[in-house]
Amino acid sequence: MGVANISANLIADMNQSQTALNTAVEQLATGQSVSEPSQGPTASAEMVENTLETGNVDQYTQNVSAVLSTVETASSVLSNVVTQLTQAVSLGTEGAGGIESTSQMQEIASQVQGILTTVVSSANTSVSGSYLFSGTGTTAPYTADASSASGYSYTGNEDSVSVAVGDNLNVQVNLPGSQIFSASGNDVLGSLSSLVTALQSGSTSQIETAVNSVDSAISYVGQQQAFYSNAEDQLNAQDDFLKQETVTLSTQATDLVGVNESTAAVNLQQAETENDSAEAAAAKVLPNTLLNYLEPPT
Repeated sequence: MGVANISANLIADMNQSQTALNTAVEQLATGQSVSEPSQGPTASAEMVENTLETGNVDQYTQNVSAVLSTVETASSVLSNVVTQLTQAVSLGTEGAGGIESTSQMQEIASQVQGILTTVVSSANTSVSGSYLFSGTGTTAPYTADASSASGYSYTGNEDSVSVAVGDNLNVQVNLPGSQIFSASGNDVLGSLSSLVTALQSGSTSQIETAVNSVDSAISYVGQQQAFYSNAEDQLNAQDDFLKQETVTLSTQATDLVGVNESTAAVNLQQAETENDSAEAAAAKVLPNTLLNYLEPPT
């Protein structure tokens, strides 16, 4: 083999060992076996898909987090409303029992009026400045209105909100307050107001009718609460799924382009050894071949 060939081979070996060393250093530093598409086109293409899906999962997770506490609060509020209505039925039943004292009857009416005020306050509950039961409205859904039979009118809208929490999966997370508190045929506020009026009048028959209306309202509000409980269950289940999906995608990313730290360290040590050997060989041979070029021909 000629001197030129020997030199070229040594230089090629040195370049190859240096490249291998650089790769080993980069893999240990980054924890990735692929840093450029050209190093692994298939893995890189799959990694692009992985990155896109990871972004989607992150967004869905944020969406769940953004609405879950609101849904939980709404469910809790309606549970408290059911408790208030149950108390109103108890008071109404007491009033229908034939209390002789007018002052006692008025005191019961006053207590039920307090319950009505509390339920309206519940209907106007807001979380971080957003009203739970105003549809997509930005103002308190119920305001005092003397012209209304219940004494209050709904000023929100009838819109609902659905949130994307997965691919082709949306969850409705609210109901307009008009559907919950003042629906036609199920007017919760109206039933409480009627009970107050009946207690103030002292008419046993009117009180009994009003009590039955409030009792029906208890079941109706319970049905609306079930909507929020179901939404809460859906969101929690999806949150668990998204957490697992995050782990799965992270593992997949590691399998595609990741490198085991111990393996990377061994590879680096081996690359350093091979590079040192190549440099040592070049140090011995290249000066001699250079002298051969410099020596005059015989």
